[in-house]
Order: sequence, then C-alpha cells, then structure tokens
Amino acid sequence: MTTAVPPAVGHDAGPERPLRFTVFCGSSRGWDPAYDHAARTMGGLLAAAGVEIVYGGACIGLMGVMADTALTAGGRATGVIPEVLNLPGVVHPGLTRLEVVPDMATRKARLCELADAILVLPGGLGTLEELAEVWSWAQLGLHDKPIALLNTGDYFASLLGFLRCADEAGFLTRADRDLVRVDADPARLMTEVLSSLAPAEVTPTW
Repeated sequence: MTTAVPPAVGHDAGPERPLRFTVFCGSSRGWDPAYDHAARTMGGLLAAAGVEIVYGGACIGLMGVMADTALTAGGRATGVIPEVLNLPGVVHPGLTRLEVVPDMATRKARLCELADAILVLPGGLGTLEELAEVWSWAQLGLHDKPIALLNTGDYFASLLGFLRCADEAGFLTRADRDLVRVDADPARLMTEVLSSLAPAEVTPTW
C-alpha cells in the first residue's frame, strides 16, 4: 500500500492564525499516573501559550486527557479522524474543529500538514508508527518541522537505545537522531520548541 506523505513545506503561521502543534499520544492512559499527569500538563501548557492542538480527535486515553485540559483552559483543539473511527464514544464531542478523512494514511499526512511542530507523548503502536513516519519524512527532507519527544518516566528509553544501536550499526546518523528533541520536562520541552520556531517573539508564561 502506498503511504501518503505531506508536501515539502515550511511554517506558515502568522497573525491570521495561532501556532499549531500536532500531538501524538496514546488512546489508552497507561498504568502509571505520571502519563496522565504529563498529558494534562502538556494540554495546559499548550493552551497557556496560545498554541492550537491538532491531534487524532479522540476523547479516550491520553488523547482525551490532553484535549480536555486544553479546552477547559480556553485553548483550541482540532481533531483529524478517519471515517472508521468517527463514532460516538471515540470522537471528542467538544472539539474546536473536526476533520473526517477517508483513512489512516490520509490522517497522518493531514496531521503533519497542519502542524508547525510535532509533540509525541507516551503511547502504543499507533503513536510509535506516527513518530516513525514523521521522523522518516524529516530525514528525507519532506518537512522541516520540529519534532519533540516527551520522555515521561523514561518511557522511550528502549526506543532511544534502539536508535543508538542503529546509529552504531550504520543504519542512522547522529544527524538523523538529532532531528528529534527529547526531554522529560514538559515546560522545558515546550520552551525549546517554541524558541526554535520564533526565538525573538516567544516569551513563555510558565
């Protein structure tokens, strides 16, 4: 199956719209309350910074926790969901905007297209697939948008270890690995990403 990829574009945020951060995270909440806390913290930080969240559109798991927090704090959240998942009890009923797309491949391409930056929180296979896809697109030069990994509780330690191994084995370069910022602190990670987008204009409020 051919996977849709986004056009090679830069950042087009301006006075006509806020920055948009696409967030990938779990449709489950995980066992450790730290994951839930991280999603709430990130949702609150994004809302406080005036950043619109773009995500998979669900009301469940860490996805729902993050969106609920941002919306309650007065933030904006856009969901992009495939037709097969556009179901009561799955799709978030309180979104600022919802886009329904034909399939998962279109969804991933659209999530990347809408983003000024991409944040990744703990999640399962879907989150891993999304991260790998946008990372490989960046490696190929299909986009230049910042990608940031929130490593809550060292959740991504094994993945980062694999990537070091791939580097040492000659399948990646250090430059490939450095395409993704990694931090366990949500505020510090947000500050770094915002600063990379507009160093002279961003003054974090936390």
